[in-house]
Amino acid sequence: MKFFHLSDLHIGKQLHHYSLREDQREILGQVTEYARQLHPDAILIAGDVYDKSVPSAEAVRLWDEFLTGLSRISPRIPILIISGNHDSAERLQYASALLKGQKIYLAGEVTEQGMTRVTLTDEYGDVTFYLLPFIKPSHVRHLFPGEEPETYTEAVEKLIRNQNIDFINKRNVLISHQFYRGISDPETCDSEIFSVGGLDQVDASVIRKFDYAALGHLHGAQSVGEEKIRYCGTLLKYSVSEASHQKALHLVTLGEKGDPLKIEKLTLHPLHEVRKKKGTLSELLAEVSPDERNDFISITLTDEEELYKPREQLDQVYSHILEVRIENTRTRRKLEELDETVKIQSPAEAFGEFYQKMQGTRMSEEEERFMDEIFEQVKGE
Repeated sequence: MKFFHLSDLHIGKQLHHYSLREDQREILGQVTEYARQLHPDAILIAGDVYDKSVPSAEAVRLWDEFLTGLSRISPRIPILIISGNHDSAERLQYASALLKGQKIYLAGEVTEQGMTRVTLTDEYGDVTFYLLPFIKPSHVRHLFPGEEPETYTEAVEKLIRNQNIDFINKRNVLISHQFYRGISDPETCDSEIFSVGGLDQVDASVIRKFDYAALGHLHGAQSVGEEKIRYCGTLLKYSVSEASHQKALHLVTLGEKGDPLKIEKLTLHPLHEVRKKKGTLSELLAEVSPDERNDFISITLTDEEELYKPREQLDQVYSHILEVRIENTRTRRKLEELDETVKIQSPAEAFGEFYQKMQGTRMSEEEERFMDEIFEQVKGE
């Protein structure tokens, strides 16, 4: 069985102050064209369809264009979609019962029955896809009276265990949008949002029995411990920290139970690249290729002398400048002369200090966990 794995579309996002509407329309059009040419057995979208929980009207129109284009491919390709932490679960799930008749399966929330399941069939038998939208422990505690999960790992583990999945004989694919962590820390980007103190981390061992885990949330394509547990990354670069990424559309081939899976990365061609350039002002003004002029550019100037209106001069050459930084002997010396590092505390750290000053003692582990959950709930609101 072959399927596309994509995630984190972030429709409606801006890169610094530049709209990405046309960039997103172009890249989603390329995904649709690949779907027409290759006709996968399914398309999995692992959360963060929108960049904001209340998307703009033009973002909703672009998402509608994308779904409509995919649904017009004949024979119809099943599309499986979950909500991410940026999405409004209720809004994304709108008309899900109606769309199910068009082979578009939406899972915005976990139901009383647990995860939404979609079963497809190929020459080797059934493949069951489990749709697990972004969850917090508080979202699912009502499903486990008397043994409520306290951590993100426990919440995911209990949901999976409650499904009574046949991992021995059947092929099973998980679609999930969480921050999974293996033995080592995964690569993260500036454009991602994480919880205070890593509270939202999920131990990847709880999903290792799946034949493939199609993950969303991290913007860099990478596996988590095993090749079958994989973040596909974004289709576009959404921060300067992603400038070196090679974005691609993942085509996954799942063979017979127990066979190694195959992952192909299909080339994508963005309207604008994201680049970093470093050098003196004269170098950056002189050494410009035609391709770079309209790309999104992060510039670091290394001139030692004071410059006359460097941004205005650079604007004459580059049409989409994201930022201009200065890095030279003077700026490095200023940093070295700082007597103390400015530390930005998290809400939990600030409250912990306040509590200790007022009570004369530190919070207990149970109290710290309780406050972490409160800050998470406030952030979610």
